Amino acid sequence: MKWLPQCFGISKQAFYKRKKSYKMKINQQEILIKLVKEYRKRVGQKIGGLKLYSELKSEFKSHNIKIGRDKFFTFLRENKLLVPKHKNYHITTNSNHRFRKYKNLVSNFVPTAPEQLWVTDITYIKTENGHNYLALVTDAYSKKIMGYCLDNHMKAELCVKALDMAVKDRIYINKDLIHHSDRGFQYCSTSYVKFAQSKDMQMSMTEQYDPYENAIAERINETLKYEYGLKETIKDTKTAQKIVKQAVEIYNNLRPHLSLNMQKPSEVHLNPNVKYKSYKRDKK
Repeated sequence: MKWLPQCFGISKQAFYKRKKSYKMKINQQEILIKLVKEYRKRVGQKIGGLKLYSELKSEFKSHNIKIGRDKFFTFLRENKLLVPKHKNYHITTNSNHRFRKYKNLVSNFVPTAPEQLWVTDITYIKTENGHNYLALVTDAYSKKIMGYCLDNHMKAELCVKALDMAVKDRIYINKDLIHHSDRGFQYCSTSYVKFAQSKDMQMSMTEQYDPYENAIAERINETLKYEYGLKETIKDTKTAQKIVKQAVEIYNNLRPHLSLNMQKPSEVHLNPNVKYKSYKRDKK
């Protein structure tokens, strides 16, 4: 081994310095991989690079690892840890019905605090026994999921149960609240509208089918499916309900959001300190 430095045309001291540096680099890579995998196992397998970097920076320092954001993305790419992009929309809205449809009150509305605007939607979940359906109520400002309900049907009562949960979780009771949804029969039904209005909510609805008209709801659906395993075929309704409950808890309390300056929805809901950011895309 003593002849190795001469073979590379460098001094013995430089050779062993490089060797030590290489071992340190390999060790740091192993630590980084472990940190990323452990965090994703705890918070979500599809958590992207920006959120990972923001949440793990303190861990990097504790392990004496100096790595910038760009190098961190290079590291993720080289180790096949980047999240692949996806694009998928599944229409669960049937607006061909006899119930009253309400005007869109939020096309230019910008919430400045929690519980000024709630957005709702239904998405499907595949099980071995057929499709289940998940109704969600989300606060537009804080991005917190306020209420949810999953079952094997798309009746109005599914959405009423989700809204009832949301109402029970309110903390700013005296604020004016707009309820925004698509024009599906569940949200237009007499029982649903009556319940929402009994809680002093103003009804607002999309005016045409465009996922970006109800972009927050669509984004939440996508996140729950791709980051928490709800895209996969689940054994049965009971199992799906357990997974949804766990996913919502993680989403609200552990998952950082770019639109919330890397804070969690529950934090921002209790302490409104961000400027509202919409997911809606500008139409060209």
